[in-house]
Amino acid sequence: MYLTLASLLLMLVVLIPKTQSHGSATPGCHIHPFNVTIRSDRKGTCRGTQIINACVGHCESSAFPSKYSVLAASGFKHNITSVSQCCTISKMKKEKVRLFCGASRWEEIEIGSAEACKCDMCRLSRY
Repeated sequence: MYLTLASLLLMLVVLIPKTQSHGSATPGCHIHPFNVTIRSDRKGTCRGTQIINACVGHCESSAFPSKYSVLAASGFKHNITSVSQCCTISKMKKEKVRLFCGASRWEEIEIGSAEACKCDMCRLSRY
């Protein structure tokens, strides 16, 4: 049985890293697995866990003096131009999670998981 959209909005998702140390992580932008615990409400009426992927790491950014046209357009206030990229999901897949609701009752939902990552323009909210 699939949960309704309203029920999904009530879901509480707790991300717990699979590994605690990022010291040995490879440089750049890459996939990192996380163990996700999903609860249907604060009491945990329905609950399930699933390993999903997230994009973690860093991408190159730079700053340089602005061109004259940029300076003129900004009233000579924008004297530095910066170019930034963030590690983000480039391809996503859906993972099915079974939630145990007590006795012998189960519910199933789908959540997103990163399938591929890349450095891309930084955005406040992407997914």
